[in-house]
Amino acid sequence: MKLSSSLLLAAAGANAHYTFTKTIYNGAASAEWETVRLTENRYSHGPVTDVNSAMMTCYELSPGTPAPKTLSVTAGNNVSFVVDTSVGHPGPLHFYLAKVPSGQTAASFNGKGAVWFKIYQDGPSGLGTQSITWPSAGKSEVSVQIPRCIANGEYLLRVEHIALHGAASVGGAQIYISCAQLSISGGTGTLNTGSLVSFPGAYKATDPGILFQLYWPTPTSYINPGPAVAKC
Repeated sequence: MKLSSSLLLAAAGANAHYTFTKTIYNGAASAEWETVRLTENRYSHGPVTDVNSAMMTCYELSPGTPAPKTLSVTAGNNVSFVVDTSVGHPGPLHFYLAKVPSGQTAASFNGKGAVWFKIYQDGPSGLGTQSITWPSAGKSEVSVQIPRCIANGEYLLRVEHIALHGAASVGGAQIYISCAQLSISGGTGTLNTGSLVSFPGAYKATDPGILFQLYWPTPTSYINPGPAVAKC
């Protein structure tokens, strides 16, 4: 019965795909794809399933085409992404930043190479029970605080949600991604980012946070993929 219930849960979420289409800052929402780069799944709402795909960077429909605007934010404040329609699958939410190299802008930077550091990750509650839940479940808006100690400059902000309902086999995890263009001011510049990672490259298909049996046997732990969260 437990296995059957698991399969039903997975099937029920099969059509619950989503995108991150616009930003909200200081209560003001951008237009769709105004500060967020247009993603390949804008109509399908489908995920990336190959962690080695070039789409793992920002999932862009037309790589090299920037968003029309770059959002100006102050370090220590929150930036939100609007979810179309809502986070419909169970799994972790991550946010990464990549500082734009000298001589480039957030609009021109492609985000390639070992440039990304993680600023947020969450995990489940209810491990070891039949009632595992994730903080982002059902949300139509997800937010992250820009570190107060970050260096000033232009950045790409990458939001990523990993859906685990089908992740019991290799290639079964569903990854939903968008990148916003930011110009950050007011930071102290003391953030230790740790080792920088690349997308693709940061994850392996067999990482325990990617290849994961969510339903049965009941999991008792979860290890987020990728680096540790950079902290002030």
